[in-house]
Amino acid sequence: MKNMIAIIAGEPNSINSEIIAKAWRGGKLKNIFVIGNFSILEKQILKLGIKVPLVKINKFEDLKREKKIFILDVPLKFKSIFNVCSREVKTYIFKSFHVAHNLAISKKILGFINAPIDKKVFNKKYLGVTEYLSKKNKSKNKEVMLIHNSELSVVPLTTHIEVKNITSKISFNLIKTKIITLNEFYFKLFKKKPKIAILGLNPHNSENKINSIENKIIRPAIIKLRKLKIDIKGPFPADTAFNRQNIIAYDVIVGMYHDQVLAPFKALYGYDAVNLTLGLKYLRLSPDHGTAQDIVGLNKANPQSLINAINFLNNIND
Repeated sequence: MKNMIAIIAGEPNSINSEIIAKAWRGGKLKNIFVIGNFSILEKQILKLGIKVPLVKINKFEDLKREKKIFILDVPLKFKSIFNVCSREVKTYIFKSFHVAHNLAISKKILGFINAPIDKKVFNKKYLGVTEYLSKKNKSKNKEVMLIHNSELSVVPLTTHIEVKNITSKISFNLIKTKIITLNEFYFKLFKKKPKIAILGLNPHNSENKINSIENKIIRPAIIKLRKLKIDIKGPFPADTAFNRQNIIAYDVIVGMYHDQVLAPFKALYGYDAVNLTLGLKYLRLSPDHGTAQDIVGLNKANPQSLINAINFLNNIND
């Protein structure tokens, strides 16, 4: 089945079955199938009262191009449909990713979208999905998290680490490697070289102190990257980086840590974004939100970010 796209159903204790069903009901599951447990998805969607046609398949070759949600079944033991045992969840999620990764590596699918996953699944060994997939792709420390919409993208150089550990992680080589990945894959996806703004770490760039991280690490990295013909400027103070003038002038704003760029981006754009992992051997996206366990089973979830991810991959596909 050429150019198919998989959705990993992800965390069962979540809004994932709801947003998948709502996306399908909105006519947005072109060339899409789901990797997950058929029984729990069927029961959760039925409980929500959303009427969609579900079809269980046991292997990829059974997939058909019909107006139904085909679910490539992954085993999962459960007793309560919205409160699945955490040990079972972890095994289930890793099996689901393994299936999607193998299909993508073998080029049987164009890429995949993973529905939200509780970070506790990864935290002992990996910081998150981005880091887990980079290891499976043998591209550790080259992976880039890109949060994207049609107006602006943002990239955190460090992802899911505690604030107290950020400074020790930022280095000349980290900045250089990740910006090169960003530049290369952005061009592949969007057919244009990105205009990149990079932020400093400290308030007001630590007022340009000689021994600041901005002067010792970030500025030398920018000079090196510009010599490589990469269109990058900075470092800019984070407190003014997201003014309208910069949003218009740059394609990507790169920050030193997760919330430095994601917090203002989400304040500006809400659900209008997708999360891409650059640097892999295939396309991987996810909705730009979490599992929303406070509204599980209430039929209140917004599927827009998942729809954005589907549209993005289908546009690439076209």
